[in-house]
Amino acid sequence: MRLNKYLRDAGIAARRKADTLVEQGRVRVNGCVVREPWLEVRPDHDTVKVDGRPVSLRQGRKYYKLNKPRGVTSTLADPHARYTLSRYLPAGLRLVPVGRLDKESEGLMILTDDGELVDRLTHPRYQVPKRYRAEVTRSPSRAELARLRAGVQLDDGPFAPGNVRRTGEKELELTLYEGRKREIRRGLAAVGLRVERLVRLSIGPVELGDLRPGEVVPLSAAERRALGVGGKS
Repeated sequence: MRLNKYLRDAGIAARRKADTLVEQGRVRVNGCVVREPWLEVRPDHDTVKVDGRPVSLRQGRKYYKLNKPRGVTSTLADPHARYTLSRYLPAGLRLVPVGRLDKESEGLMILTDDGELVDRLTHPRYQVPKRYRAEVTRSPSRAELARLRAGVQLDDGPFAPGNVRRTGEKELELTLYEGRKREIRRGLAAVGLRVERLVRLSIGPVELGDLRPGEVVPLSAAERRALGVGGKS
């Protein structure tokens, strides 16, 4: 098994992040620092450590969803952040967030130790829809909505939501298939709209539902089936 896949399947990080960990020299195999993510390892024989901590493949994957409150940084640890996701997770769980939400945004996050699922839900090639509600400071005009539906060009590429619909006088619902940094805020700003509140409502088949801010619960059996994963939550 390749080292980056081993780290992914152990729930350490998604494949691209695992590559970075290896290239930074933070991974040892049988006591030796390695810098080749494609190195073959034998799970039953080799000892793998990340930052000095042993890593092993685990059975019974964990799947949770969280309603991230506003003001929380969407990482598990950050010395510069006042609040991180760790504040809301059960003690002793080693989970990876599926994608990110910026600090000012709220809503659904999935956390798991299933690295393959993280890749599948976050890599652009899989085109997994993420649905958002954006509350803006004024009522959008028809021309502004038309521009959003046609797509606008940002510095790092096009902003082209798969669906834009008005759900209130100052409220829009948008569907995206990727997750560039502050993409919705920047895309709406490009047509003259400023976001006051941004909430992620769904990731693929998993819905935020009636989760309260800060509440975290295991994914239901139906949600796991919809994601194509099994095992206990």
